Amino acid sequence: MLKFKDQCQREVLLQDFPLRIVSTVPSQTELLCDLGLEKQLVGITAYCVHPKNLLSEKTIIGGTKNLNIDLIRNLKPDLIIANKEENIKEQIEDLSQGIPVWISDVENFDQGLELISEIGKLTNTIEQAKLILKSIKKELPKTEIQRPLKTLYFIWKNPFMLAGNSTYIGNMVEFNGLQNIAPKTEDRYPQIAFDKLKELDPELILLTSEPYSFKSLEAHEIAQVFPNALVKIVDGEMFTWYGSRMVLAMKYFSSLQKGIQLYFK
Repeated sequence: MLKFKDQCQREVLLQDFPLRIVSTVPSQTELLCDLGLEKQLVGITAYCVHPKNLLSEKTIIGGTKNLNIDLIRNLKPDLIIANKEENIKEQIEDLSQGIPVWISDVENFDQGLELISEIGKLTNTIEQAKLILKSIKKELPKTEIQRPLKTLYFIWKNPFMLAGNSTYIGNMVEFNGLQNIAPKTEDRYPQIAFDKLKELDPELILLTSEPYSFKSLEAHEIAQVFPNALVKIVDGEMFTWYGSRMVLAMKYFSSLQKGIQLYFK
């Protein structure tokens, strides 16, 4: 019997290293493939778009918020890898009855690194995990931002929603030397009326490409309201996908920081 603890400090027991894995989160699906476990993946969500071939080759078990419980059970997985924020608690608790479920909980950069290391242990791919971690650390960006610009990161429109400070996105904003000025509320992704945004007086507004995909026209309209702020559409995957995508994110952040700093010189 193999014993592990997930990032929610739950004990997870496995009879052996998993041969049939269901992944309920896109970023973790990508990580499993980069760990060399594509053949062991038997079920993925409809949003698992990396690598591109997976959606046509694997069983789709629904979306992150609407998992097909019966279909997952029929796949007879010996491990499900889920996420505290992305998945619905009641669905994961249901699946936990009879199936080992390892739940990630990633709110910052260090927990993202921990995720890679722990899944490496969980799946007997420790050396592959170490290589990914080494690549991330090698690509760590030098902070180009000269001062912590007051920043808002929009994840949604109608209603406008911001990434709060207790989220992975919020931590990635701070990671880039910026100050996340989203209101501190109980809601991790606070909604805010557009007319209230002016009171926050942002210097930098980042508009995501996912989950809501902001377009250039929307960026232009927002820029008209905030003439003194830089309004920029960013690659949402780089701010939200922990796991092996963090390697690409480090390179992306380096370029992003240089562009922002050049604007504010």
